[in-house]
Amino acid sequence: MAGKLDHLRNVALIGHSGAGKTSVAEAMLFTAKASNRLGKVDDGSSVLDFEAEEVKRRISISAACHHFDWKKHAIHFVDTPGDDNFLAETRAALQVVDGALVIVDAVDGVKVGTEKVWSYADHSKLPRLVFINKMERERADFNKAVQEISNTLQAKPVLLQIPIGQEASFKGVVDLVAMKAYSFDSTGKVVEGPIPAELADEVESRRGDLLNFAAESDDVLIEKFLEEGQLSTEEILQGLRLGTLGGNFVPVLCGGATQNLGVNLLMDAINAYLPSPTDRGAISGINPKTKEEISLEADPDGPFCAYVFKTVADPYAGRLSIFRIYSGTLKADSTVWNAGKEAAERFGQLFLPEGKNQKSVESSGPGTFAAVAKLKETVTGDTLCEEAKPIILPTPEPYKTVVTFAVEPKSRGDEDKVFSSISRLIEEDPSLSLTRTAETKEILLSGMGQVHIEATVEKLKRKFGVEVNLKTPKVPYRETIKNSTKVQGKYKRQSGGRGQYGDTWLDISPLPRGGGFEFVDKIVGGVIPKQYIPAVEKGIVEAMLEGELSGNPVVDVKVMLYDGSFHEVDSSEMAFKIAGSMGFKKGFMACQPTLLEPVMQMKVTVPEDFMGDIIGDLNGRRGRVLGVDSKGSLQIITANVPLSEVQHYQPDLTSKTGGRGTFEMEFSHYEEVPPPLAEKIIAQAKAAKEKE
Repeated sequence: MAGKLDHLRNVALIGHSGAGKTSVAEAMLFTAKASNRLGKVDDGSSVLDFEAEEVKRRISISAACHHFDWKKHAIHFVDTPGDDNFLAETRAALQVVDGALVIVDAVDGVKVGTEKVWSYADHSKLPRLVFINKMERERADFNKAVQEISNTLQAKPVLLQIPIGQEASFKGVVDLVAMKAYSFDSTGKVVEGPIPAELADEVESRRGDLLNFAAESDDVLIEKFLEEGQLSTEEILQGLRLGTLGGNFVPVLCGGATQNLGVNLLMDAINAYLPSPTDRGAISGINPKTKEEISLEADPDGPFCAYVFKTVADPYAGRLSIFRIYSGTLKADSTVWNAGKEAAERFGQLFLPEGKNQKSVESSGPGTFAAVAKLKETVTGDTLCEEAKPIILPTPEPYKTVVTFAVEPKSRGDEDKVFSSISRLIEEDPSLSLTRTAETKEILLSGMGQVHIEATVEKLKRKFGVEVNLKTPKVPYRETIKNSTKVQGKYKRQSGGRGQYGDTWLDISPLPRGGGFEFVDKIVGGVIPKQYIPAVEKGIVEAMLEGELSGNPVVDVKVMLYDGSFHEVDSSEMAFKIAGSMGFKKGFMACQPTLLEPVMQMKVTVPEDFMGDIIGDLNGRRGRVLGVDSKGSLQIITANVPLSEVQHYQPDLTSKTGGRGTFEMEFSHYEEVPPPLAEKIIAQAKAAKEKE
């Protein structure tokens, strides 16, 4: 690999799904001779989209790492997903790179997915280049794409090239820095030639814009430009690099990746304009012992520090941990320190990830992506370092899932296998979450969208041989009461020999919402011996697990045991437990029982144009809008909505907003179900019980 840090680049390829990120990456690998053929997504020959689920859907699902050398530079890159369902992988990748290459489709322009990943790059303050891809396709429109970069992304595009023709007549580009025309022959190779006369006016205009942007990046350059009206090629390159690194603008290039048109010029631009690890400056973290902030430079001789941003779960080979090295040099057959887990991790081979394969290396230094296998404690988000110089790097906020399915094993008795296998996949994909609910007795799998969950289920079968069905989860209703009553619970049985006798008087009353359960012992004078009173409470608690209305748990109830009687011989703990249970069940139905439903607090973020429709839709779902806030051109609607009304909200929101809306939700509280709806739910529960 090329040696010096200032000749090293690490880059994330980002853009909307279908823009051609993987095709660009494949073309770069082929051009640099890091692969021996031009891999294609459509025919499944891609080096980077290799998982069965990716080949089937023809989209990237996982972030894939690779590297190549180009003109004395070493480029490490991450090819990221653009589909909404898998953007957690993209967010993770953008945390560990120094720059981004944004792929924009010349036909579709800037789509919603581009806006989302652009905002992630903004959050990480990443310098970026834009490559307008698919220039050879029908309906390709370079100028429209440039306009959308400016208007939709609120960016300043600086054209490094303008196309010579477009659609089927796309045959090359004019380089506005070198002021040369490059045409592409039938193999995609670049042939230098004169600038076409019909483009002379546009070239002059765009060149003037480029010189202004380059000059404005540096005081010395602008002074020279104002005095002489011209800059040398080296000065233009210097100004463009400074402006790109400072985030003042984004250089724009164009081409067609599937035919490898203009990709070598793009690779030159990565070398010229995107940052090296030293350009990005020191990384900051916390010493877990002293809580002091630590800064580490990208120094091969400094203390070792790396951040694990991806884990690959393999049922045979074990975990493969992929990390970005920020400082120091890691060697094969070493021990590293996991600062968060306070554990030493020993490993043998050290790898450079190359798509689905790995290349064994003896050592790796700052700015590179490396991988090791079978670390016992380490998962995504962990920091690896030296035990003597511990550091923990910041981790992104936890992912907020937006869709949940109940997972049911196809084979009986496979529940534990399902749980353990999905837990392995969560090591690989932390944007998934898995819970087991006591009240509905379901295994719940949550993720970033329905396609995310479906792809996970396919991977579960392929990797672990576990097959499951997906179902809409049961809504965890609750039951409660609205009135009070006093009731006797008496259990008496005589069938020869010793009998059973327990007699209780209960005062049952409602508690405020969220009050749970309260048991009060008001027995005086020993009318019920003390040893039997816990049994009464136990009987009530067990009766509350399945309410009399719908079989759901009972909440927000106070029960006072205030009287009763016992028999010297026949009374027992079991008799009083049954008496307490009988009394509660009878009294519950006399206290105006009612059904409660979980209510979620939702935050729905949409462009202003959609706000009225979305508020109307939430109202139609029995929602209550709490307020609306603005964030730039977006509106954030906060509302409380019953869970039963929003279990399939994601596809509806996508449909209503053309994919421009996002939401997050979390449990808020329980509320009474309206009587007509409650009757329906109760009838369904009784019918289901009769079937059992």
